[in-house]
Amino acid sequence: MVISKDKVVSLSYELKLDKASDEIVDQANADHPLVFLFGAGNLLPKFESHIANLKVNDSFEFSLESDDAYGPVIEEAIVDLPMDIFKINGEIDPGMLVVGNIIPMQDNEGRPLDGTIVAIENDAVKMDFNHPMAGRTLHFTGKVLDIREATDEEISHGHVHGPHGHHH
Repeated sequence: MVISKDKVVSLSYELKLDKASDEIVDQANADHPLVFLFGAGNLLPKFESHIANLKVNDSFEFSLESDDAYGPVIEEAIVDLPMDIFKINGEIDPGMLVVGNIIPMQDNEGRPLDGTIVAIENDAVKMDFNHPMAGRTLHFTGKVLDIREATDEEISHGHVHGPHGHHH
């Protein structure tokens, strides 16, 4: 059986930023594999195209340029926010406003956004709402552990069920 649409695929992988890097930023091993429904749009499309038609025990290695991954860094997504919006009951938690902290926020329509603090000025907080891997090349190495037919229910729901289901 090969990886194709409506197959449930289990992978182990390591993700590094750039091929030469030694830093592993994300991984899944055989004990806790990445299990997903192929072709359901849950993963980066270019990731799926690189593993299509592989078989169990096949290894893979490929890089995705930022345009095929999380996109370029968007300057407009780096914004200065007034310090006041970080007050809770009129107070600012000094432990929260630290450069490098990631703070869950919401956009004007109430959608969740994570912002990373990049600088703190007198009365403003500079936050970066780009994906943390924006502008980066993603380098994946891994192995196909298992492939099975998806159930009708999994196909209709667009994701895997069972012990490894709903895992992101």
